[in-house]
Amino acid sequence: MEPLYQQTHKQVHEIQSHMGRLETADKQSLHLVENEIQARIDQIFSHLERLEILSSKEPPNKRQNAKLRVDQLKYDVQHLQTALRNFQHRRYAREQQERQREELLSRTFTTNGTQKKILDIANMLGLSNTVMRLIEKRAFQGKYFMIGGMLLTCVVMFLVVQYLT
Repeated sequence: MEPLYQQTHKQVHEIQSHMGRLETADKQSLHLVENEIQARIDQIFSHLERLEILSSKEPPNKRQNAKLRVDQLKYDVQHLQTALRNFQHRRYAREQQERQREELLSRTFTTNGTQKKILDIANMLGLSNTVMRLIEKRAFQGKYFMIGGMLLTCVVMFLVVQYLT
């Protein structure tokens, strides 16, 4: 049992050092490192099953200690498995955010395109360019009326506050 335990313990420490490589690996080798770590974790789980069987065959005075050591290894490996899954989840979320950002950046948000579509639709409906220019002029003038109305409302509110206090 002891040689297998030592080998498994050594593999756990090797995986811990490989986990540090995940953060520094480039995108091409990242999947290879993840797959290598996962394969080693799976191998350790098979060793742990064998160690559990061997620990139950130990003499009664050593059995409790052997089971504790195997349980500690199993606990460590489960934490490594969880850490790998968390890393993969963060990487997936980061890649998804990058794809969404690229998609948003590739879109063009221009009002000219929208205005051109409106003009095309209006032409299909039979509205002339003169009528469209009048509508645009009216919208432009409406903006000034709105700003003037807001300023007038602010002045009236100011005068009311001054008069009442």
